[in-house]
Amino acid sequence: MVQSPDPSSWQVETPQWRLLVLLSEDQTWLRMLIPIAPASEAQPFFEQLLEANFDATQESRYAISREVLWGVFQHSLANLSVEDFKAASDRLISLRQQGLSPSFDQFADSRIRQIIQVAKLQGQSLEATMQTLDRFYEEGLMGGLEQTTPEREQVLAAWRRRLESLWSEVD
Repeated sequence: MVQSPDPSSWQVETPQWRLLVLLSEDQTWLRMLIPIAPASEAQPFFEQLLEANFDATQESRYAISREVLWGVFQHSLANLSVEDFKAASDRLISLRQQGLSPSFDQFADSRIRQIIQVAKLQGQSLEATMQTLDRFYEEGLMGGLEQTTPEREQVLAAWRRRLESLWSEVD
């Protein structure tokens, strides 16, 4: 559904997302915005989000406003093509659909690399490091206390897979 509360703004709403399109007061700039997550949920990943702004978001950017993490696209209206507009809206919708997952994955990988680095400095093997992770889960140092056994096993299996895949990359 498309709504236009005034001549310089539009809101496109679906069950999955809401995209805002705004024109500047002088009608020379267009801004598209899509909410991604509450800022409080995004806060642990600010570093990864800023890196994504530099490396991965292309013409779009992450921004914080009104306690919300937004996907934002801004462009001069004079030279904005239909193709650019469509590509930007597709990219914003993609950022919305991905949510915080890419930032979380990058954050988790950096922590796993730190674990590997410390383990290797202590002379531990991959298997010994995995046994330490198992013990941490058994003792409740890692994972949620409310996790069921299958959930805990699933998370631990994911840790093992990632640990194995990154082991040879870390010195």
